[in-house]
Amino acid sequence: MTPPLLDRVAWTDLTEAGRRRGALAAPPSRRGLFTRLIAAAVLVVLVVVAVGVVVARQLAEREAVHDAARTAELLGDVIVEPALSDFLLDGDEAARSALDELVHSRVLGDSVVRVKIWDAAGTILYSDEPRLIGETFGLDDEERGVLENGGVEAEVSDLEAPENRFESGQGELLEAYHAVTSPSGRTVLFEAYFRYDQVSVRTGELWGAFSLLAAGSVVALLVLLLPLGRRLMTYLGEVRAHREAVLQHALDASSDERRRIAGRLHDGAIQDLTASALALHNAATRAETSGAHALATELEQSARTLRANVGGLRSLLVDVYPPSLTAAGILSALDDLASAVRGRGVQVRIVDAGIPELTPDEARLVFRVVRECLANTVRHAHAREAVVTLSTAGDGAGDGTGGRVGAGPSVHVEIADDGRGFDPAGAGQPESGHLGIPLIVEAVADAGGRLLVRTAPGQGTRWRLVLRESAGGRGSDAPEDVG
Repeated sequence: MTPPLLDRVAWTDLTEAGRRRGALAAPPSRRGLFTRLIAAAVLVVLVVVAVGVVVARQLAEREAVHDAARTAELLGDVIVEPALSDFLLDGDEAARSALDELVHSRVLGDSVVRVKIWDAAGTILYSDEPRLIGETFGLDDEERGVLENGGVEAEVSDLEAPENRFESGQGELLEAYHAVTSPSGRTVLFEAYFRYDQVSVRTGELWGAFSLLAAGSVVALLVLLLPLGRRLMTYLGEVRAHREAVLQHALDASSDERRRIAGRLHDGAIQDLTASALALHNAATRAETSGAHALATELEQSARTLRANVGGLRSLLVDVYPPSLTAAGILSALDDLASAVRGRGVQVRIVDAGIPELTPDEARLVFRVVRECLANTVRHAHAREAVVTLSTAGDGAGDGTGGRVGAGPSVHVEIADDGRGFDPAGAGQPESGHLGIPLIVEAVADAGGRLLVRTAPGQGTRWRLVLRESAGGRGSDAPEDVG
């Protein structure tokens, strides 16, 4: 009945889409809330650990640089400067040997791996690496500033620099430089290279202290949050129970109100109008017999008008709450609904492919979904024909729904029309401006069912309501077509 091209269009699960948007999401369970709390705590710990590592390393490097600068200043002032002579500065070999012996015995060691003495021109006057002596590399602005103004500076060594080529095998280093003065008042730059290992050692010390503080803070926070979490979970249970009670009360109130209105229409206005139409018809017959043809015509026209109004009220009665839904069952109610829709220009067929007996709640849900879908067909689809098919999807084996074997048949209700179709992207969303479909999507989700749609512009529309679906059938995006 629908165009064949529609079979190439994928089904859109409106209830699943609603859950992803959060519109149909139920409040999280206590277990879910507890899991989220633990996950949040773990995330906090990981963030604290990451931040702690970065902060500890930065602090350690800063302290190591400061320690290197202080150590270089002490080495320069206490050991190197007293042994510094003008003979050394002038290139005397004996003075250089004396200083070299002093440096190897009292300066170099596990921490200090290289010593250099520079003049203002950037020439190396002394180094424990003799291949560097006499080479000129120049001084940068910081080194020149220390040489001219005194003080001490330290930084991570650039081992790619040519003056550091013999240190490249020592690993990462810190270099510190300090101005020292010869007995004649000549100022030179003393430079010492320190192993970077002390940064790692200091990082471990700082991180150990920081981690204890951080872990203690997180544990204390969790202990403080436990009573709050317990209270939240209790409140969550109360909110869920209240939500379910309010929803059930609203549904019961709506059903009771529909039943009350339907009863008053059926037992009051419809009966009175039917009796009035019959009385007018009898009066028209008597007037025709007595020869009052004009009066008879007017009375018969009034009778026809009343009968038409009664028909309209009966259609409205079916829309509001069909008495046959509880009295004769879902098929009779759908037949009444189809009769009302046929009066609006759409031919409707009801196809019973065999369904199990429905509970009263299921019957009301099926009727509500079919009524809303057919209302959309009348209002928007400009369709000529619609078919409502009721069927089962087997016993969970080979039914195309992924149900478990022996799980029992699921109920499928399909409403198909040959109308103009639409883009399913906005279906089921309240912001689309049509509240009927979003409301039945929520009702279907609350009942544990699924509502799917397969449509495309110009290709007609097929709605699919699935009830009593097993847990294994949830994974299928392409339920088996029936009818």
